Amino acid sequence: MAAELGHVTVVFAGQSESWAKWIDHQIRAAGRGTTLIRWNPLRRPPTAAAFTSLLSAPGRVLLVIDDWHERLGNERFEAWAEALRQVLPTYQDRIAAVSITARPMPEAVIALAPVELRGLRPEVARSRVLECAGIPAPGVLIDLRRGPRFPDDPPDVWHVPRRNLRFVGRTELLEKVYGALSAAGPTGAAVALLGPGGFGKTQLALEYVHRFAGEYDIVWWINAAQRVTARQQFADLAAALDLRDSGDLANTITAVRRELDRTARPWLLVLDGAGDPERLIDLVPEGRGHILVTTHRSEWGAHAENIAVPVFERRESVAFAGRRTERLSGIQAERLAEAVEDMPLLLDQTAAWLDINPTVPVDDYIRDIRDGRPDRFGVMASGQYPESFEVAWAKLVNTLRDGSESAWQLLNLLVCFSHDVVPVRLLQTARHGDLPAELDELIAEPSSWNTALRRLSEITSMRIEYEAGPRMDTQTVGTLRMHRLFHRFVRSIQSPADAQRYSAAARKVLVSADPRDSSSAGNWARYAALIPHLEPSGALESADDDARELVLNCIEYLRMRGEYHDGWWLSRQAVEHWRGTSGDTDRSVLIAVHQLANMLRRLGKYTEAETVGREILGRLERSEDVRPIEVIRAKDGLGGTLMALGRYPEARALFDEAAASAASELGGEQVPRTLAIRSNLAVALGLQGHYTESLALHRRIYEARLDLLGERDALTLNSSLRTAWMLRLLGSYREALTIQGHNSRVHSQVLDRTHSQTLLAEHNLALCARRVGDLQFAHAMLRGVREKLIRRRGALHPETLMASCDYAMLLRDLELTEEARGLAEATATQYAAQLGERHPYAIGARDNVGTVMRDMGEHRAALALSRQTTAQMRRAVGRDHPWAIGCAKNEVAALAGVGEVEAAAALGRESAERSARVLGDAHVLTISLRAGLALDLAQLGEREESEALHRDTVARLTSRLGADHPQTRHILERQRPYWDFEPQPI
Repeated sequence: MAAELGHVTVVFAGQSESWAKWIDHQIRAAGRGTTLIRWNPLRRPPTAAAFTSLLSAPGRVLLVIDDWHERLGNERFEAWAEALRQVLPTYQDRIAAVSITARPMPEAVIALAPVELRGLRPEVARSRVLECAGIPAPGVLIDLRRGPRFPDDPPDVWHVPRRNLRFVGRTELLEKVYGALSAAGPTGAAVALLGPGGFGKTQLALEYVHRFAGEYDIVWWINAAQRVTARQQFADLAAALDLRDSGDLANTITAVRRELDRTARPWLLVLDGAGDPERLIDLVPEGRGHILVTTHRSEWGAHAENIAVPVFERRESVAFAGRRTERLSGIQAERLAEAVEDMPLLLDQTAAWLDINPTVPVDDYIRDIRDGRPDRFGVMASGQYPESFEVAWAKLVNTLRDGSESAWQLLNLLVCFSHDVVPVRLLQTARHGDLPAELDELIAEPSSWNTALRRLSEITSMRIEYEAGPRMDTQTVGTLRMHRLFHRFVRSIQSPADAQRYSAAARKVLVSADPRDSSSAGNWARYAALIPHLEPSGALESADDDARELVLNCIEYLRMRGEYHDGWWLSRQAVEHWRGTSGDTDRSVLIAVHQLANMLRRLGKYTEAETVGREILGRLERSEDVRPIEVIRAKDGLGGTLMALGRYPEARALFDEAAASAASELGGEQVPRTLAIRSNLAVALGLQGHYTESLALHRRIYEARLDLLGERDALTLNSSLRTAWMLRLLGSYREALTIQGHNSRVHSQVLDRTHSQTLLAEHNLALCARRVGDLQFAHAMLRGVREKLIRRRGALHPETLMASCDYAMLLRDLELTEEARGLAEATATQYAAQLGERHPYAIGARDNVGTVMRDMGEHRAALALSRQTTAQMRRAVGRDHPWAIGCAKNEVAALAGVGEVEAAAALGRESAERSARVLGDAHVLTISLRAGLALDLAQLGEREESEALHRDTVARLTSRLGADHPQTRHILERQRPYWDFEPQPI
């Protein structure tokens, strides 16, 4: 049928790929056969014969006219125009054209009377395409939503820099990238454009994105040179996908990844300037979309297909240089390309220099670059780059210095910010007097300011991004992107005086931009944008109080967002720089040290955190001129570290001291800081096994926070969670479940379902459900919590290990014994590796392994392990601690399992009496120990005492838990009770 109706050949240049595919689809939908021919005017010779070969394709020929002619040098363009004029008379009746450019077209093309497609509605554009192709309008409506998206309609989600209209060549590379990504089909694919700086990786990626945008519904560009910026920009995608920002950056990133993993919409994610893949791998989804990375790190080959990006081919260099400046003949463009070794960055900058210096002889300039030495132009050779590069850059900066003082000053200022995204918009909001006088005057006049920036961009090849101006009908420069090689070069030639002057100005700009409230979610994007500039501006080394306050606010932002690794690096840098100039007890140093210990603790580096905490507390206690709050903060921080290390008595002592000092110096239960320290004290009491005291204190703190902060505040929710946790440990399962159920619901509403505190609330809800016998609910809940933690924190993070420890024993309850044992052993091994063999968590996790071993009939091995863990736990926390009593309870069961009933009864009696003294007669641990003792006494023939104990335990459990509770039935059926270790959150 298609052959009878006639054939249409669509001829297009590569940059019009999306239009060609859309046109092709419309023609095929109308029942005609098509052929797509992509032509490259750089690779084909500009002759009439070359055009004739294109036009000899079958059927009617439809030319897609874009601005390809503007991407050629003058000589090549004229040659192609002449070739087109020669062949048109012969093929005029078979050729039609459509235009997708607003730029002036060559006369030979105008003669074809091309039909304009841009700016039309899709249905109108379709009608014009069919008319040009000689196809009658169809009698039925066509659903234009099927097939490729109309190219003038951007993707639904679009965050990409402007297209570089000077881009030329790279056709084979673009096709290679497209082939690698599209070949993967529905499984998703990743490509890394690999090469040194200045080779055009970013521009290649940008051209790919714009050229193939029609194939995606979601396209998101991330500046990945700085990890903090990359993570924030990835999280920014949440709003575009209608996802809620949870407040915790890692959680938001997880939510975005999950959405990209499951969506059916085609997406493209670009990581531009990516460094170490291990620092960014959590920004690489595993869904069916495409990922494009630009990098100089070959290690990306483990996660993507590496495609090497070389310098320009010579004909590409000639075409690019000829387009960049009309002054160059073909021979001169070739000589310039040879002088700069076909490096795209240098070719762009040198051609731009020639364009703005029209009186300088081209051949003399090329000779200087090829044969000159940098010192002839005021620059000492560094040995870091080829001399030709340094000569070109030296002539460029000399032009600025000699021709425009304000532009030279502006460049000196801009290199004191990060090269990746220079925050030009912030300069306009700087306080009067923060900048050199000439720049202050320049910024005051918007048109002069934007003109100066555009001029600087032209000369240095910086990329400009615009944003809405003060009036919505205006555009102003928002950011500049400077290549890191040129950035590094300009910094290297600054005099010490200039470096100091402009760095100080840059710091003042950053300080002016500081919102001074890192706790507000509305300020987080600003802090993420400021952090990359702290180091190049010298803020990390500054003794200025305002600059230090900015750094501390950025560190606190990182803590608030859960970015502990970056927070650790930044706080460490601050401590190292500031301590040498200000001493150990300076306020900013103390806050930075406190944050450093905090970040180390959050990363699970407890030993390092202890070293930092002890050192600063010792210095403070030896100093005479120290504010009390600094000592309070140091004791509170060190106490938290010691809790994580399992040194509970010392931690409690520090919290006791800190709480008393806070009440005296700051105020009592109406002061949030005092409540926070008392909350830590309550946690320490719980870790020591003083459950009743801990519960009472948590309840008091909850009531105070409820009055002070309201029910939905995160701190109030935490106190409610801790209250329910202690109620469960005291055996009040139903009350704990009721409180925790409500607490978990409010957590998910206030903090999002993937926030650390929300996951802890769900963890406790699962444990409460387990204790009331709802094993299936508990299993589903705890499995989900653990999976989220693994995705968010990794399998070895302390929060994940705590969930794994509890999940293993829940699997045992469900008789999934093999799986339970494997997870219990893995968790015990990791606890020992991270915390040491003698840490209570490592001991308790090993005791859980012994419980599963008994289930599997390994009674002798289980007894040996149980004896060991009981002895170790007693040494670690004391004989009266519930954990030590629990381990003894499991040793009783192990003794009975190998027939050592007398030893079991003796240990069981001693442990039951100890539990009664510590926890009370009505506690579940005491009752279950007596139930086990009743079994052993029966084995020994002590029937009367055994029956009396059995009746008493059944009555107590029935009264406490109810007759239908699984534990009550368990004891009623005379089954052996057991205990399992549950780590507590720090």
